[in-house]
Amino acid sequence: MKDAMIFDAVRSPRGKGKKDGSLHELTSVYLSAEILKGIRDKNQLETNLLEDVIWGNVTQVGEQGGCLARSAVLKAGFDQTTPGLSINRFCASGLEAVNLAANQVKAGAGLAYIAGGVEMMSRVPMGSDGAAIAVDPSLAMNTHFVPQGISADIISSLYGFSRDDVDAYAVESQRRAHLAWQENRFSKSVIRVKDQNGIEILSKDENIRPETSMQSLGSLKPSFKDMGETMPGFDGVAIQKYPNLEKIEHIHHAGNSSGIVDGAAAVLIADQDFGKISSIKPRAKIVSTAKVGTDPTIMLTGPIPAARKALETAKMQISDIDVFEVNEAFASVVLRFIQAYNLDPNKVNVNGGAIAMGHPLGATGAMILGTALDELERSDKNIALITLCVASGMGIATIIERI
Repeated sequence: MKDAMIFDAVRSPRGKGKKDGSLHELTSVYLSAEILKGIRDKNQLETNLLEDVIWGNVTQVGEQGGCLARSAVLKAGFDQTTPGLSINRFCASGLEAVNLAANQVKAGAGLAYIAGGVEMMSRVPMGSDGAAIAVDPSLAMNTHFVPQGISADIISSLYGFSRDDVDAYAVESQRRAHLAWQENRFSKSVIRVKDQNGIEILSKDENIRPETSMQSLGSLKPSFKDMGETMPGFDGVAIQKYPNLEKIEHIHHAGNSSGIVDGAAAVLIADQDFGKISSIKPRAKIVSTAKVGTDPTIMLTGPIPAARKALETAKMQISDIDVFEVNEAFASVVLRFIQAYNLDPNKVNVNGGAIAMGHPLGATGAMILGTALDELERSDKNIALITLCVASGMGIATIIERI
């Protein structure tokens, strides 16, 4: 079996996922193509060497419908022999694209791949594609479906996280992200985005709020309290599933949950022979990958078993990991992961996360893998674990080792 090497990872800055966001004027295919061109040009890549472009995006309707990957390949001006594959594993789509590419390289199915994803949440609203688990009553009732925000509040209620705990985590995410930008920690990976006239429109994540404090967050009302306690009464649905849970404490709000943003990211993955052919040096090796299914009601605890599975495959212990990237879908997701493995919080999301910078669904997994790789190089560490929770009860994880 061959080794799957990471030769590079790039991303766009994250733009606010609203009509006044800097990337709102761009289509999903345009932004995808810009990031594909960015990784091509940065590495002087001959695109006829690519076996495939695997591209994640979650809300696959309208301009994000069809095989967006192939459309982006053509718009980027890649060799027409390069195909494209669009995939959807909800929030894990970007990392699943990476893992699929890595495992095909390991199996000898092609020399090189670009994997990543995109989400233009300002243009294609989350949930606008519908989802059977949410809209089909027979399935929703049988699975005790609740919205993700309720799931986050279930986690905090079951595992003892208070409003102060989740708010303090959010403040720290903002502080770390702001510091990372001040120290140019993302400069190696961020592709400045230009519009069709060649005018630069975004060079930095624009969702960060460095002024965030415990006081400012304390003024925000819980986002999911009404939907939990009034019709359709999702709290009641959850308590049917977990009768030991007498009451759900609603503590999550916009300030301690992931930001809605636009963005795209790409990772160049290939075997060692590709390096000899292209004269590009690998930056890391993909050691192991994992995906799992979990309880669909609590939904967001998948990173814990996914990480365990990835560690078992790699024949590693949690103590072998130097850097953790755990997607900040909600603060309680990361706090529960830290609690479950008794981790040093200073090893987790060192440069902030989605609470501060945002979560462009289909792109996030590839983005945080790139962030982990950059941090390994910056801090002279060796091993990173990247993991995300996934809607409807799944988890995904990837372990990488710096070259």
